[in-house]
Amino acid sequence: MKNNVSEFRKRYGYSQDRLAENLGVSRQTVISIEKGRYNPSLPLAMILAELFDTNVETLFSLEDSDYK
Repeated sequence: MKNNVSEFRKRYGYSQDRLAENLGVSRQTVISIEKGRYNPSLPLAMILAELFDTNVETLFSLEDSDYK
């Protein structure tokens, strides 16, 4: 899964620490999400989308290899 979390985080002026604090997760979780090593739960993805005033589909998208 590909994501735009890092771009939105920077656009909204959040550090990884501040975003993690607002989400109630560790900074390492934010780093893992941004690097695509961890796919957040649906509730966490929805909170991220709400925080960035967008929708989940704008933040996260499937890659072709995800369909195989």
